[in-house]
Amino acid sequence: MNAEFIEALKDLERERGIEMVVLLEAIEAALVAAYKKNFGSSQNVRVEIDRLTGDIHVYYRKEVVEELEDDRVQMSLAQAKSYDPDFEVGDFFESEVTPRSFGRIAAQTAKHVVVQRIREAERNLIYDQYTDRKDDIITGVVVRQEGRNYFIDLGKSEALLAPGEQIPGENYRQGSRMKFYLVEVKKTTKGPQVMLSRSHPGLLKRLFEMEVPEIHDGVVEIKSVVREPGARAKIAVHTERENVDPVGACVGAKGMRVQSIVNELCGEKIEIVRWDEDPVIYVSNALAPAKAVYVEIYEEDRSAFVVVPDFQLSLAIGRSGQNARLAARLTGWKIDIKSESQMAALAEQAEASDSDADEDLTDQEEELWNEEAEVISNEDAEEEGAW
Repeated sequence: MNAEFIEALKDLERERGIEMVVLLEAIEAALVAAYKKNFGSSQNVRVEIDRLTGDIHVYYRKEVVEELEDDRVQMSLAQAKSYDPDFEVGDFFESEVTPRSFGRIAAQTAKHVVVQRIREAERNLIYDQYTDRKDDIITGVVVRQEGRNYFIDLGKSEALLAPGEQIPGENYRQGSRMKFYLVEVKKTTKGPQVMLSRSHPGLLKRLFEMEVPEIHDGVVEIKSVVREPGARAKIAVHTERENVDPVGACVGAKGMRVQSIVNELCGEKIEIVRWDEDPVIYVSNALAPAKAVYVEIYEEDRSAFVVVPDFQLSLAIGRSGQNARLAARLTGWKIDIKSESQMAALAEQAEASDSDADEDLTDQEEELWNEEAEVISNEDAEEEGAW
């Protein structure tokens, strides 16, 4: 090694951000191991690289002790003083033992250490870069498939799209450029592993933030997002400004804003509802496109009882209960839905039950009155007999 090697390390420091001092210390530590391996030495050695010239020097080290126990790593105080009278117990005696053939070994070792450190630095750089973008949208290209996993090229790194993070039925063709939600960055033995998602509710939220300026600027706020990926989604929005329609802002002129998001999400149907702090209004809005005629809230178990017109019962519940299920997740309330005719039938049944109960009560009262009358007549008869 020479001065050119030192200059190369300085270039690495500027370009890759790896400190030259850290690299040199790592090379010196690796050279100690290389020296012991190649020259069969069991001595304590120290390797020093000149920071200006790049010259390498190897020194064996022995600790100065009062009583000698191991002459490979120790030196008696008397022997040390024969070299220098100033030596004291606990000092270290050093002598250069740099082999003539050590240059080639040193060059190979240094190369290996530098390459390894560059890899580590790149991995840390990738980790830091993508950790900062966690919970954000990122664009990538599908490069290959392994089993049910897809690998996405992000430019400087490859990311993983696991089966559970895919939209059911969506086609991930090789070379397709798509938007993904960055879920997590993991540190592994092979470097950072970037985990992506196409099914996460956060993807829908970020797409609206990108597409709707009012959301990006903070005029309209997204309160809640729920999805059944590839099928249906609901998003609740709110604004403090009376002159702004939050739902209209998200839909856009002729539905252009929401339609671009629907296209990005493989045709997923998206319903935008207005959030309200009144749970009665919020639950009613969340069941859109169905219209509720009556909503009753039970705070103790966070449940809601909803009545809808007969012709809208299937609409309110949705296919396989999808609409009601999404509305419940969106609002955080358990929702029980009945039609008007079902409510009428329940009311008639309750009225009939009350009527039967009243009749039973009247019969019981009559029997009790008769019993009391009989007791009174018996008492009167006893009194007449006494007279």
